[in-house]
Formats: sequence, C-alpha cells, structure tokens
Amino acid sequence: MGGENTDGQRSGKVLDIKDKNINDLGRVHFIGIGGAGMSVLAEILLQKGISVSGSDREKNEKTDRLEQLGAVVFEGQKAENVEGADTVVRSSAIKRDNPEIVKAESLGIRILHRSDILALLLSERKAITVAGAHGKTTVSAMISHILREKGKGSLRDPGYAIGGTLRIGNGKACGGHAGSGEAMVAEADESDGSFLKYSPFLAVVTNIEPDHLDFYGSAEKFEEAFAVHMSNASGHIVACADDGGVLSVLKTLKKEQLERTVVYAAGSSGVSGAEDLAVGGIVRIKPVSSAGLESASAGDTSVNEAENAVEKFSLVFPSSAVFGEENRGKVLHVTISVPGMHNIRNATAAICAAVLAGMKPEDAAEAISDFEGVSRRFEKIGSAAGIEVYDDYGHHPSEVAAALEAARRRFPGRTLRVIFQPHLFSRTYYFASEFAKALSIADDVVVTGIYPAREKQRDWPQVNADTIVNAANKLNISNCSICSAETETEAADMIISRSKKGDAIMTIGAGSVGKIAPYIVSCLSSKTDKS
Repeated sequence: MGGENTDGQRSGKVLDIKDKNINDLGRVHFIGIGGAGMSVLAEILLQKGISVSGSDREKNEKTDRLEQLGAVVFEGQKAENVEGADTVVRSSAIKRDNPEIVKAESLGIRILHRSDILALLLSERKAITVAGAHGKTTVSAMISHILREKGKGSLRDPGYAIGGTLRIGNGKACGGHAGSGEAMVAEADESDGSFLKYSPFLAVVTNIEPDHLDFYGSAEKFEEAFAVHMSNASGHIVACADDGGVLSVLKTLKKEQLERTVVYAAGSSGVSGAEDLAVGGIVRIKPVSSAGLESASAGDTSVNEAENAVEKFSLVFPSSAVFGEENRGKVLHVTISVPGMHNIRNATAAICAAVLAGMKPEDAAEAISDFEGVSRRFEKIGSAAGIEVYDDYGHHPSEVAAALEAARRRFPGRTLRVIFQPHLFSRTYYFASEFAKALSIADDVVVTGIYPAREKQRDWPQVNADTIVNAANKLNISNCSICSAETETEAADMIISRSKKGDAIMTIGAGSVGKIAPYIVSCLSSKTDKS
C-alpha cells in the first residue's frame, strides 16, 4: 500500500500491545489534541485516570473541554512541549519534521500512532468496530446508543470512540467514553490503513467505495485492505449487501469467514448476490413508510411536521440460527427519526451488531427509536423566514447524494438550495463528475473554494471551485443551477438573496462550511425583521 507508514513506532521505546495495558503508557502527549479523533482518545484516557497533555496550533472547544478534565494543553507545537512525556501520540497528518516529533525522537520517547492507542483500548474489551467509506460515525453512534439505553448486564455502559459529537436531548455529548461495560465501540478509519491493526469481536462494514486513492494507489488495494480488516474479526462480520464493493470483497473471503457473516439488504440484487455467497444470514429490509414526510409540502412552513417525521421499516431475520434459535425468521418493526434510506441501512447495521453482541432484537429496536443523530449529520441549525437550514458533513459524492436524497424525502416539493465546500484538491479532481451528479439532486447549488486540509494548492494548480461547475456543464445538467463562489460567506449571500419562504437550505462539506449555517439563519432572521 502507498502512503506514510502508520505503524506508530519509528524510534524510542517499544510497546507491544499484546503484552501491555493502557496504564503502561505513562504520561501521554497528543500532537494535534484538538482534532476529532485525537480529542476523543485523550478524553478516554483522562477518564481512565491517565495523565494527558497535548498541543495544537490553536485552542478550540475540544481543547477547552480537555483542560477542564485535567489535561495540559499547549497552544502551538514546540519541542519543549513533549518534555516529561512517556508516550507521544501522532496522527498521519503529523509529519516527521514536526518539532515535537523531532524532540521526542532525540529523547527516546515512545512514539505511537493514534490507531495504536485505539488498538490497545479495543484489545481490552469486546470490541465492535465500524468501517466503511461512509456512515462510520452514525453507525458507531447508533450502536453505542442502543447498548447505553437498553443494554443489560455486561452490555451496560459501553465504551466508545466516535469521531463526532452526539446529539442527546437538548444538548450534545463528546464521542469519547471509557465506559465500565465489556463492550467497546469504535470507528475503524480506513483512510491511512490503520484499521488493519484492530482485531474486533464484531466488524461492521457499511460500504466499500474506493476513496483515499492518494494513500492506497488503486481501488484494488483499497478493497484488499477491507478484506484483511473483515478477516480480523474473531466473531462476526456485519456488512451491507446492497453495496457492490462489499459483495466484491465478500467473494474473496474464506468459507469459514462467510459462515460468520451477516449481511443486510433492501434491494433484491444485494440479496441475490449474498445468497450466491452462502453467507451465515441475510437480514432483509422492508421499508414501510416515511410517516410525516408527505405533509412537508411546498410552501408549508410548519417546522413541527418536518421535525416529527420518522422512517418506518421492518427487518426480516434469516431462517438460520445466526441470531439465536429464538430469532429465526423474526420480523422486527423499527422506527427512526433520522431521515433517508442510508439511515435505514445504518440503523439495520446497528441493530444487527447489538443483537449479535447479546441484546434482544426488540430492545435494540426500542432503543434506536429515540436516537437523535450526530452533529453535522443532517443537523438542523435553525429556521427563519419560513426557511429551514441544515448542515451535513458529507464530503464524498455518495455521502452528498445520500444527504440530498434524505432532504428530498423530508421536504418533498420544496426548493432545495445547497452550499457545498469540496474537501481536498485530490478528491475534487478524481470525483468532479460524481460530485456534479450528486449535487444535481438539489435545485440550486453554490460550490465554494476547496478546503485543503493536508493538501497544498500548488500541488493541484488546475483544481478549484469551478472544477465541479465545469464537470456539471460537460454533463449538461439542466435541472439544477450550479455556480461557484470563492468564500463561504459569498456563497451564503448568494443563496440567501434568492431564497424564498418554504425553501430548505443545506451547507455540506467536511471543512469549515458548517460555520456559515448559523450566519445564514441570522441573516434570514434579519431579513424577516426588516420586512
């Protein structure tokens, strides 16, 4: 595989996780502690009573929280920050010339990749990992929610490491929780190959759609990595048979691995493909309705009707005993409040995982009925002037399409306006046409300047916001207006100026675009006050 080695150990002390526990880490220093993945791990260690420090280029809400929990956080990355640490943790974004890495190496301090910390946490528990190009955060949150709300005995109070903020009641909760139960739920990140380090009891795979080709080099290598990850599961594999990539990888697994595999599918092609593979069991999804969605018609500004909308579906369990003798052929009725077929599939994966972990299907279905979602996953930011504003993290064409299809289900007949911020020059380059097709589900789209993350514009001089607009023009997309704006504020002003009562607005992207959604609500409110 291409990309930077993520084995986490380049010099310094050696830590073999097979023979160690989390307390052997000593004082742990995180480089980039304010990031989504790093902050979650730091919080879990703090909850376990481990001394934690860290640094980031600037402080944020996550670092403020960690400081309140007892972490020492340095603003800026400097060599002296690592002095006194026993273990330094880095992510793939931290390069070898980072001053803290250089200093740690000179002092002989143990240097680990963040995935090594997660692997160590998972090795101590009954681990449930969730991998896939899309849906990892939501499915991980759903499983954690089910176990937390209805788990009994050893399944109560699960640990979880989720790279997102959970929406609970009127507030939000961090995605990191040590927990006291035997289960540990975690996202298994495929972006840098680090998920190959995990040996879970249960491996859930939502989809296998090539991404991160800058690391893997080819779609074949990407799929090979998933095959290895799935093979590492000591218990069961749970996977979506509606996904062509999943079916392709399942074909490469050994007979004994397929016998431990449970697949779920809504489409007949996925079911037939799985039957040909003789998997351990097939859970069939039967959508019933999208109750309440029909009432949110064009021009209807009733917020309550849209907020109270639900997805209803049934799950038909297999005739095999993979879920236990008592559940052979069972029909389970499920209701969820998060919209879209992708969330019906996500909920199915979560229920399957919870039941295989030891829960009763009815308890799992009851628990997931009040799951409220994850921040930046079809999250309502506010409403004003009869216009509702939502934000979503989607940054791959399939994710963008899923978010917009969910919006169409929730707001049938309404004009859907979108501000999309591409994430990474490389992804924009490789998937420009796919992004254009996905965005065409909306009526009105403004594409902003690209959020570079780890990449540099100088390495992709030909790629900019117009890359997707030009792709749309080449595809002769006519049902949707797609234009560009360099900044998020400029894009917001354009969308606001042409929005009308009854419209729905979405900001979509994994970068900074979500920050503009409150601005849109504020401007719409001011617009109403002046009218």
